[in-house]
Amino acid sequence: MGQDEQRDAGGWKREMGGSGEFRRQDSAFRDVVTADGSSGFPAAAGRYHLYVSLACPWASRALLVRELKGLGDAIGMTIVDPYRDDDGWAFRAGDVTPPGEADPLHGWSFLSEAYRASDPGFDGRVTVPVLWDTETGRIVNNESSEVVRMLNAEFDAFATNPGLDLYPEDLREEIDALNDRIYPTLNNGVYRAGFATSQEAYEDAVSDVFETLGWLEGLLAERRYLTGDRITEADWRLFMTLVRFDPVYVGHFKCNQKRIVDLPNVWAYTRDLYAQEGVAATVNLDHIKTHYYTTHPSINPSRVVPVGPEIDWDAPHGRG
Repeated sequence: MGQDEQRDAGGWKREMGGSGEFRRQDSAFRDVVTADGSSGFPAAAGRYHLYVSLACPWASRALLVRELKGLGDAIGMTIVDPYRDDDGWAFRAGDVTPPGEADPLHGWSFLSEAYRASDPGFDGRVTVPVLWDTETGRIVNNESSEVVRMLNAEFDAFATNPGLDLYPEDLREEIDALNDRIYPTLNNGVYRAGFATSQEAYEDAVSDVFETLGWLEGLLAERRYLTGDRITEADWRLFMTLVRFDPVYVGHFKCNQKRIVDLPNVWAYTRDLYAQEGVAATVNLDHIKTHYYTTHPSINPSRVVPVGPEIDWDAPHGRG
């Protein structure tokens, strides 16, 4: 998220349309790591480093797949501070609450330094995740959907769980269709609602959010996961939005027609995913709430972080 983003409407003014609608920028770095090296970026243990935020749903997709695939020893990772001020995502460790981490590679203070090192003319928002190549000294990719697929398939030679495939060939068409429906209306739909600056743009976005949640409630009445009995990339992409919905999006982004806990199938599904091995450790509600409620002054000028809601993530889900 760019250096100017915090100085305008909580950081998003340059992505606002003329009718008050939020239009997310495209990711700037789109190279890929491949197992065979044909891309010019060969998969290798110790070469690549992941910069993430525990608060960000897009970055959390990547850190979760890194965890599920068992790539912790092969790909380093650094967590930025959840509080993002005028200078953007920062590396802060020590006496801050909740803490982030120092940058172990360069001693950078801000993630924007990685963007400038990769492209001195970069003038967009500095976003996470970032997949950094220590050998060439540049960003390989900052598009979460592409980083997830690289982690899923290209590093299997170095993974402790190489048999896990979140994008199996026989389900790819269905996964792509699910992503194409859920991303604009729900994953990004909550942001469209939260950053809308006109009533019409807000209501259009909120309508999309709850139409999709209603559709998911019906779908998940018939199947355990989005494609059936297997957890795929589509589930984890959705999960990162659902787990933030009641703590943040209901109040902060005004998506308050219903809560996730009011949708029996969606709520049980969310707890089912949360209960999967390794997942709970990647969900940090302190980082999530601190980031959203303190970083968008146009939405929450006081920067007061709410105490609640109280949510029992460990309640039996009764699925499967």
